Amino acid sequence: MGRIFWLLCALLFLSACSSSPKPSGEDEDLVNGKDVRGFEHMISALSHNVNEIWGREALFAGKFDYVKYTDQYKSRAHIDFASGHIMVETVSGIDPRAHLRRAIIETLLTPDDPAEVDLYSDREILPGGEPFLYGQVLDNQGQPIRSDWRAERYADYLLNTAMKKRTLGIRNIFFVDIPMVANHEDRRGYKYASIIRDASRKYGVAESLIYAVIKTESSFNPYAVSHANAYGLMQVIPATAGRDVYVRVKGKNGQPTREDLFNPAYNIDVGTAYLHLLQTVYLADIQDPQSRRYAVISAYNGGAGGVLNTFSSNRKVAPDMINRLSPEAVYQVLTEQHPKAEARRYLYKVNQAEKGFKRTVASRAG
Repeated sequence: MGRIFWLLCALLFLSACSSSPKPSGEDEDLVNGKDVRGFEHMISALSHNVNEIWGREALFAGKFDYVKYTDQYKSRAHIDFASGHIMVETVSGIDPRAHLRRAIIETLLTPDDPAEVDLYSDREILPGGEPFLYGQVLDNQGQPIRSDWRAERYADYLLNTAMKKRTLGIRNIFFVDIPMVANHEDRRGYKYASIIRDASRKYGVAESLIYAVIKTESSFNPYAVSHANAYGLMQVIPATAGRDVYVRVKGKNGQPTREDLFNPAYNIDVGTAYLHLLQTVYLADIQDPQSRRYAVISAYNGGAGGVLNTFSSNRKVAPDMINRLSPEAVYQVLTEQHPKAEARRYLYKVNQAEKGFKRTVASRAG
């Protein structure tokens, strides 16, 4: 867990440095020095507070996990998007039932806008607008939760029927495990349907492919972060894909900030623009549309250079070698011989996911 935490620290550090305005000369050194010291102080405080209370059970946000601490780090919510379960816990030694109740209510009413939630502190979550979990969790009467009174009533029901206790050293942890609905991923995913449709038309990228990339990258978790310094639904890396899109598509210098990429609409726009770049610029010399599609999917994870290098160490020759192969052979090479195991698995996952989304998009269009 310590390794995960410090990977997250590195992620945050890179983002903090990249998203700050860039002065010049001595002023830049002074400002950057202050930024670094301020960031190091924040990370030190976060590490100390979380590990002092939770020790070996410390958790942090990831691609498929939302983790939010509140209540002086004594309470937390963990949404596991892979398993479809929400664990709300408290280690408060004074009236733990009341602390757990408040944490449950905050979790159920967490707003849909990631900009309103600070994952890196114990700052209180202020409800507003439609909750992020609306429709993904049903109360004991089978109803979705939007209002304060319904969240409060469901919290009381959980405390009376589902609260459990375990030990953490000399501390007691009181918790409830809240199941998400069976189609929670669809509930999350299709709320972005209009955004995905617009991005598809704007950049000439299939809707089904955008859906499949988001599912594979984040399971439609708009709060997603990774050790690779990637953010949001499509796990865009600001300094690589983000910068490419800024320069080649949007015609401006710089790169998106972490805050930009936690905005679902902005994230989908940048991620789809990068898919567009891959298929129209970096891998445009691949003639067969299906072969190019396989290459684009693989490149979204492992880079266009990684795709070309799989076929030849000479990147100028690689497209010709790909063009001599059938799409099936291209797929086999990329899933079996790509130098990165993650990229080999990634193509398989996205390709499988897209099959289902093609049917769904077609049915919706009909």
